[in-house]
Amino acid sequence: MHGDGFANAFPAAVRCDLQAKSCERAAMHDDYGLSIWGEENFTIRGDTVNVRYGKEPSLLEITRAIREQGYRGPLLLRFPHILRKQIDTLYDTFAQARKDFGYKGSFHAVFPLKVNQFPNFVHHLIEVSRERRYGLEAGSKAELIIAMAKTPMGAPITVNGFKDREMIALAFIAAKSGHNITLTIEGINELETIVEVNREFNASRPDPVTPRIGMRIRLHSSGIGIWAKSGGFGSKFGLTSTEVLEAYEILRRENLLDALGMIHFHIGSQMGEIGPLKKALREAGNIYAELKRRGAEGLNAINIGGGLAVEYSQHRPNGNRNYSIKEFANDVVFAMQEIARQKEVDEPDIYTESGRFIAAPHAVLVAPVLELFSQEYHERSLRLKERGKNPPLVEELHDLYRAIRRTNAREYLHDALDHMESLLTLFDLGYIDLEDRSNTEILVNLIVKKAIRLLENEDTGELKRLQDRIQEKYLVNFSIFQSLPDFWGLGQHFPVMPIHRLKRRPTRPASIWDITCDSDGEIPFDPDAPLLLHDVDVEEEEYFLGFFLTGAYQEVLGMRHNLFTHPTEAVVVFDEEGDYTIEGIIEAQNLMDVLEDLEYDTGLVDKALKNNIEDSPLIDEAEKQELLGKLYLYLSENSYLKTIQSLTRSEPA
Repeated sequence: MHGDGFANAFPAAVRCDLQAKSCERAAMHDDYGLSIWGEENFTIRGDTVNVRYGKEPSLLEITRAIREQGYRGPLLLRFPHILRKQIDTLYDTFAQARKDFGYKGSFHAVFPLKVNQFPNFVHHLIEVSRERRYGLEAGSKAELIIAMAKTPMGAPITVNGFKDREMIALAFIAAKSGHNITLTIEGINELETIVEVNREFNASRPDPVTPRIGMRIRLHSSGIGIWAKSGGFGSKFGLTSTEVLEAYEILRRENLLDALGMIHFHIGSQMGEIGPLKKALREAGNIYAELKRRGAEGLNAINIGGGLAVEYSQHRPNGNRNYSIKEFANDVVFAMQEIARQKEVDEPDIYTESGRFIAAPHAVLVAPVLELFSQEYHERSLRLKERGKNPPLVEELHDLYRAIRRTNAREYLHDALDHMESLLTLFDLGYIDLEDRSNTEILVNLIVKKAIRLLENEDTGELKRLQDRIQEKYLVNFSIFQSLPDFWGLGQHFPVMPIHRLKRRPTRPASIWDITCDSDGEIPFDPDAPLLLHDVDVEEEEYFLGFFLTGAYQEVLGMRHNLFTHPTEAVVVFDEEGDYTIEGIIEAQNLMDVLEDLEYDTGLVDKALKNNIEDSPLIDEAEKQELLGKLYLYLSENSYLKTIQSLTRSEPA
């Protein structure tokens, strides 16, 4: 556990040994699994989630500081110091592995731009990694332009994916500009184009400059999980063994064999198990050694691609990876060293293209809860008639609710569920009225909640199922399709927790609804991985949720469903004294900018809206000006909803 928030919040009667199985679920909600997925980037200090860096400000403090400047809707917070930490961890772990094994090859890394191309991210990524000579990987012409403009001279650039003549020519321009760039070929046709472009750029020149050439291998080995198809014979990319030999002969014939510098493979993103990687390392290592022994003197590197997994789980039994980064580095270094020793070739330089591991932890989405949709299930909502005028089963439900105790909770719970089925049948037959049905729903909901609370130490399937029955729906001011597209498309879980109120015990099984007009815009309650949140009155106080590990893929894959755009983003930078400043605020696009991006003629849209008001016979002249003023004010806003709570309202004690 982090901090002392929950330890003192529980009454003595319900405190328990957190090592005991009966308290496993309660302990998880003390820190919402932060000790599992957090990697010590955040901590709980009393009531709030705090950044574990510098003077450790809370996410709530940072969020309110930005909102006080007038920004509304969801906020994407970036933390460059976490980027530095991830990069340092990657480099330092491989450095230690090389030292431990006496490995003679060097280590290099590049960041794949497909993971996050946003300028606020790329700028800070390069700044915090400059001393490491960290490079960039490009998979398209636009990404290659970013890499050429942003990568420090001498740091590596790798170019993957399918390439045409223009893209290959851009790589030659980069090489002639002084960049350390490698063109990874995906097929024989690409190599033939490289040969042609080389003739164009280097014909009759005494000092030819050619990008280094890499071969991506289509391994027999494949990964595991959602992205397993990145490897194996059926994969989209790479050369077969026959094509590798053909490519080797083309390079030798064209006097470009010295340019062959790298063997590349990638068996999938988010590798949950280490076993497939070990197999792939042996396969690629042997191809490297075979080519070296055939005479590829310039070949000196193996690029193991990406795939280093991130732990997204908030529950220990549901872990996303079965290895540590130390084991990952040790296995890579050991495998390459053993193959080089057995085949009597030089130990290759090792390259990685891990992007998720670097980027995911650096960003947090903070969004306010707008409404709770099940607050009608409160005792104050009952519409009971005078005693004796309610249906007998409704009065029995009321008696069960008042009399339920720990000793009878299971029995009364079963009675309540049975009564509900009977009462709903009576309603369908027309024997009870709508008020009776409402009272039935409320009383059963109250009994279930009370029974779950009384029986909380009993970890049974029945109680898990009943949590689903009483779940609260939290309407949150964000779009899942824009900010968490991998949840919608792939079922990828992201850690979710409140960023404040953490001295209070969460009691409400929660599902999360976004504000899109789509039923898929929901994170449903999962009884096997329950999310519990607080029972709050959002008309009286603000309640913010944090969505963590969102820095990889989510931004660039985010879609404008319902025309919700990228949320307002801000960069939180710490100085040497540990104080933070908020930089690089980019507000979510306003309504007209969104339409313009979709190729609407916003001038015509503006004119139509204005004419509709000015030509309306229903509006007098004075009101027309008022309505036009309001219209242009609203057009300057973004699509996210405005909250009604006061920005200065303090948290209740």
